[in-house]
Amino acid sequence: MSTSQPDASRTPGDRCTPDRLLHARTGTDVSPEDVVLAAGRDLTPRNLEWAKRKLETEGPAALDKLLP
Repeated sequence: MSTSQPDASRTPGDRCTPDRLLHARTGTDVSPEDVVLAAGRDLTPRNLEWAKRKLETEGPAALDKLLP
């Protein structure tokens, strides 16, 4: 049985993904369910209402603020 060595396949200059390649959204509409899940909450009626209010006040940026 072989052991996995993730660093073995990396080149010396391959340290991390550049910021310009990282994206929080795919360009599609953001749903309340997306916001609830990004916040790490359960999909409950109360949390969905919270997410709807958050989207109304912050727009799609609400999701960006929750994701790293």
